[in-house]
Amino acid sequence: MRFAVVSAFLPVEEIAPVAVAADALGYASLTIADHVVDLETLATPYPYEASGQRRWGPDCAWPDPWVLVGALAAVTTRLRFFTSIYVAALRPAPEVARILRTAAALSGDRVALGVGAGWCREEFDLLGQQFATRGRRTDEVIERVRPTVPVLVGGLSEVALRRAARNDGWVGDVCTTAEAIATARRLAALREEAGADGPFEVVPALSDAILPDDFVRARDGGVTEVMTAPWMYYFGRRATLEQKLEGLERFRDDVLVHVA
Repeated sequence: MRFAVVSAFLPVEEIAPVAVAADALGYASLTIADHVVDLETLATPYPYEASGQRRWGPDCAWPDPWVLVGALAAVTTRLRFFTSIYVAALRPAPEVARILRTAAALSGDRVALGVGAGWCREEFDLLGQQFATRGRRTDEVIERVRPTVPVLVGGLSEVALRRAARNDGWVGDVCTTAEAIATARRLAALREEAGADGPFEVVPALSDAILPDDFVRARDGGVTEVMTAPWMYYFGRRATLEQKLEGLERFRDDVLVHVA
């Protein structure tokens, strides 16, 4: 099993030090979140929280993912970068393909595209893109970039899972280990139905995995990589940069070396 460090909601100036540490400590990947605009008020409910409220505050930074990849690739040697999740349908497909080719070349092919159709209608409206056709335009982007980089698809709907099964993997949200294993089984069934073969990634964030045995159970159930913010186990949401770096090292010693 591999482990991916989550950079979402970090202050921008902390991301490079976290990436450098993760690279040195043996983590496999670093994930990068994406929104072009984070509007102050929304009518569209956030689909990954029962309350419908976003899980970040108004001061959350949203750096451009591919500018960030260019900077991080220059200070790391082996860490992979993938988006969780890039809303490709907000942009023209040829532009996305050009950006991905550039990022792949500059990073030494250490890039994967984690892509989703998007949930925020107001963001699409503001950028002049049709919300109703976002799935079709997401597929257009995938067709253009898949020869360049692996494509991991996010989302929980049946349409999203089928799109993931046709490609190189699935990126999930926060879920229990049992939910992740159930999704891995569903994806395996969809891939068999579609006649798909070859390597396939299942990458959730696990809400109830703490000890090495918890992660082993997930691995044995089909999870290939886990997204995590290791400092959360030791210091919580308000961890300083120094505590984040310490948390990365402690989690490496407590879990990663026993499972990876």
